[in-house]
Amino acid sequence: MRSPFFGEFMGTLVLILLGNGVVAGAVLKRSKSENSGWMVIATGWGFAVLCGIFVAILCGSPDAHLNPAITLAAAVQTGNFGKISSYIPAQMLGAFVGAALVWLHYFPHWEITEDPAAKQAAFCTAPAIPNPIANFFSEVVGTAVLVLVAGALGSKLVFSSGAAAGFAPYLVSCLVWSIGLSLGGTTGYAINPARDFGPRVAHAVLPIAGKGTSNWDYALIPILGPCAGAILAGLLLRALGA
Repeated sequence: MRSPFFGEFMGTLVLILLGNGVVAGAVLKRSKSENSGWMVIATGWGFAVLCGIFVAILCGSPDAHLNPAITLAAAVQTGNFGKISSYIPAQMLGAFVGAALVWLHYFPHWEITEDPAAKQAAFCTAPAIPNPIANFFSEVVGTAVLVLVAGALGSKLVFSSGAAAGFAPYLVSCLVWSIGLSLGGTTGYAINPARDFGPRVAHAVLPIAGKGTSNWDYALIPILGPCAGAILAGLLLRALGA
């Protein structure tokens, strides 16, 4: 049963269940964590990454990408594009299922939450100030930082014998936490096409009470921005011999 496809699916499912779960808890009415704020959301996402990585490894994906941008960057860095066709569909499917589980988990809270934008925020990203060029740039920068620092963590130029077994996921978790706190305020830091697209599809098709639109006009930015950032960072890591 263990396989890279299953590992990427399960790891991304857990990532979205816990990551979107913390957002839902912060924005939905009568949640015990309602109005807990950005610090809680960014911290929850950091821990969600940690949990997703461990589950992915357990279920058969030692790479534990959980993110098409990471898969793309790894392909650009190494020149091996073979994993794209299996990893990315698994990540997208896992993200959709994880978002559906968030909907079920908070089921009574959707109806009593009046703001459609708050409900959408529990699924996918939206810019604080809509500006396509600035929003695209934010996603490029955030994803490039993610790929570059994650690449450094796995490089023998930084750790001569590699990071200690089991330690790297904690460092990546801190990295995502830092990106959320420092760079996430502009677009909600998708930095992961699956994290945005899978839950956006879930938001569109699930019978969420009073949900409003899924803002498809914005949907390409959290896909193309992370992909562009991943390619740029992947090329840099390749040039550095990381």
